[in-house]
Amino acid sequence: MARLFGTDGISGVANIDLRPTMAYALGRATAYRLARDHGSIVVGQDTRQSGDMFVAAITAGATSMGSDVHRVGVVPTPALAFLAGSGSHAAGIMVSASHNPAADNGLKVLDAAGLKLDDPVEDELEQLIWRTEELGGVGNGELGRAIDATDQVAGYVEDRLRLARAVDAGGLRIILDAANGSGFGVAPGILTATGASVEVINAAPDGRNINLECGATDPAGLARVVAARGADAGFALDGDADRLIAVDAAGSVVDGDQVLGILALERLGRDALAGRTLVVSVLSNGGLQRAVEAAGGIVVRTPVGDKYILDGMQVAGAGLGGEKSGHVIVAEHTTSGDGIVTALEVLRVMVQAGRPLAELAAGIRLMPQQQRAVRVRHKDQWEGDPALQRAIEAARQRLGDAGRILVRPSGTEPALRVMVEGSDAAVVSELADALAALAAERLH
Repeated sequence: MARLFGTDGISGVANIDLRPTMAYALGRATAYRLARDHGSIVVGQDTRQSGDMFVAAITAGATSMGSDVHRVGVVPTPALAFLAGSGSHAAGIMVSASHNPAADNGLKVLDAAGLKLDDPVEDELEQLIWRTEELGGVGNGELGRAIDATDQVAGYVEDRLRLARAVDAGGLRIILDAANGSGFGVAPGILTATGASVEVINAAPDGRNINLECGATDPAGLARVVAARGADAGFALDGDADRLIAVDAAGSVVDGDQVLGILALERLGRDALAGRTLVVSVLSNGGLQRAVEAAGGIVVRTPVGDKYILDGMQVAGAGLGGEKSGHVIVAEHTTSGDGIVTALEVLRVMVQAGRPLAELAAGIRLMPQQQRAVRVRHKDQWEGDPALQRAIEAARQRLGDAGRILVRPSGTEPALRVMVEGSDAAVVSELADALAALAAERLH
């Protein structure tokens, strides 16, 4: 049986792959394992139509075990992490499929420090989920309560406003793409507190338009608006606002690797990068590594997933880490990816350096890199397929020492992910297409 927890919790198509019965069992398991002795659980959601259904199921499960459930409504995932780590709760559960389409949803469990769970704890929860009816329950007098806790979100907002007020971005014009996601309510006010003029797009969620042709996974629309309006920069959040992709004044996309490079080089320049170390995933561009090492920094790579980035940061004593996708963790401000904090950091560097975003991004010369997501039935069998293995090895030989190929099963979808990186853009694209086509044929 496949593992329930992927790289970002339990996910699937809502009410088909991922049913409310699973959310109910997770609520019970979380209360049993993480919130014993009637500790409370804080629960948030993004703007998907299925969110209410899953929150109700989690609430039923956790309260049946005696835990109060504090429901904070629609919030960014980093806000839920902030609240879970406030000291008031034993655990948190975020209902969100992050950057995925609206039909999907997911369940992310956080501990009392607001951190994603280690794999062994997730494995324990998984076993409890399958045994949910064996866990029993409590009597009527000990049942937990569902509590409207939307007022708790103010604590997160005030913390981010404090960061924003220190930026002093008066005179800059910013376009914010809220992805019709959970950042639409709080992000505009926080960015406006920098003093910048902020115009917001894609901030009218209807339950079905989250990430739809907008946001961090599709910043083309934002790029057009930034260029057309003559703005200084654009910032695109994803559906749960833990990612950020930026756009410069000309409408060119500045991806997560370039954002990480901008922040790392600025910190190295003032000797403020903890451990002189940047932690990135295996997907991050080799050009980012070259730029950081040329500036005297160290780059540490981890498996894909922001919880592995944070683990790597803790082991290395690093203060900055993240992924090409736009997850960025700035340890002095947050223990999770937070697209709003990332936007504030980029604005801070622009203001203090007195340089436009395009000029800052030019300091990180990325190598040609292509990624493909191949929908397959047997994503975990790629290593055992001889034809695919021969093709991967031949592609590596063709790329030479400067190139990289990474093949891995998706942690959130029935897909195999293929990444090819090298010095020749045409060759990189050709090999990525060929490997993706072969994987589709062999693993259908």
